[in-house]
Amino acid sequence: MQRSRLALFAVVALVVLSGCTLPQSPDQFDTDRELGAVGDYTHDDTFAFDDNEALTADQLEAVKYRSMARIEVVRELKFKHDVELEVISRDEYLSQRGEPESASPFLNELWRGAFVVDGETDANRARNDLYGTAVQGYYTNDRIVIVADTADGIRIDRETLVHELVHALQDQHFGLERRGETIDERRAELGLLEGEANYVPHLYEQRCGTTWQCLSDHERPAADDGPATDRPFNVGLFLSIYAPYAEGPPFVAHLHDRDGWAAVDRAHENHPTSTSQLIHPERYPDDGPVAVEIPDRSSDDWVPYSPDGDPHTETIGEATLFATLWANGVIDRPLSEGSTELSPYNYSHPATDGWAGDTFQVYLDTTDESRTGHVWTLVWQRDADAEAFADAYRTLLETRGGAPVNAVDDAYRIPDSEPFGGAYRVTVSGDTVEIVGAPLAIDLEEIHASETDSPERGAVETAAPGIPSSVTMPSPAVALGDG
Repeated sequence: MQRSRLALFAVVALVVLSGCTLPQSPDQFDTDRELGAVGDYTHDDTFAFDDNEALTADQLEAVKYRSMARIEVVRELKFKHDVELEVISRDEYLSQRGEPESASPFLNELWRGAFVVDGETDANRARNDLYGTAVQGYYTNDRIVIVADTADGIRIDRETLVHELVHALQDQHFGLERRGETIDERRAELGLLEGEANYVPHLYEQRCGTTWQCLSDHERPAADDGPATDRPFNVGLFLSIYAPYAEGPPFVAHLHDRDGWAAVDRAHENHPTSTSQLIHPERYPDDGPVAVEIPDRSSDDWVPYSPDGDPHTETIGEATLFATLWANGVIDRPLSEGSTELSPYNYSHPATDGWAGDTFQVYLDTTDESRTGHVWTLVWQRDADAEAFADAYRTLLETRGGAPVNAVDDAYRIPDSEPFGGAYRVTVSGDTVEIVGAPLAIDLEEIHASETDSPERGAVETAAPGIPSSVTMPSPAVALGDG
């Protein structure tokens, strides 16, 4: 497998300036104005300057308004009011971001059980390490904030400025509120937002040099097939977070090709409910995730994680399953295999394509809450899909040093000296795969007894779909939360 470098396609520089906030005028735009005319600028304006040299603040303002006018023409939607553009230093950004709180036992067990963040690493710290030096900018509350690493004058990356402005347009017409309650639902809704914010620049770009005079685009790093080797980099976590940016644009293009921008408008009212719908857009909107129940068959020594009185569950989803298998060497092909002009990475694979729904439940040892385990139930479209994933997951366990436990059926033990040390039981019943994770093999039955007639405390059910808010992760500029 090629593992040379996974370029951060999601975090290319947006604008590099120095302590600058552009003047604002006017705040509100005339809604009766002609489409493609913003302030004193129109979509077909030409400028005598270019950005081979540093731009002045006035020149950047002109570029911003002309870009807004052009987005209106491409997206067939008018901006309602102005958008502020602000720049802060990376030191200031890191200071504002601060140190992350320690992750909950639930989150740590979730990402360990998904073989993304090992048991020795705090999940929030891993996420913060991925974000801290990567974020180049974000949109929030009618304001684009640029994080500048250097201050060599005002320069602009055309595509990513357009990306940020599309987020502003979305906010003004549809809002950026996300209703999802699970990781997978948040990824799916983000796929719509980021997909449109990448697809519009793609259409915009096609007019540059023909219909429109455009500033030269600055060189950006190309996507590659492997993780970065020059700094610590959690490729599995990155691929999980990046899924909306990779699979969102072709999803939006599919809607646009099917029924124009009206189909995209409708999607803002009826969000995609799983990353499976992003990866396979023909499944939207009718083929949503199924509800998955986990009956509680634990002993008195283990209890479901219930911080608010009710057991907390998660849905991991198809995109993160792919990220898990690829990052752990089970899927042995370049990420770019099957990529398109709109998507640098392909998240589709036979081992995960048949996903229909999943629920992840964490358990705590009542005598020592530092000991955690989990039950993960995954439902598939066909029995053969369940077998394909179970085979892939067993390969993952073996790749991580796991060996069968002779005394426990279907169980594997990874030595504690390994990053994901612990015991895992994998069983298949028809279209369902059940995975139980525990510190020791003897804990597996205590967490989730295998007998179907074991006493049950109740069932935990996860239904489709949802997503949260908060601006954090960049894509060609910004992401709106993680999970």
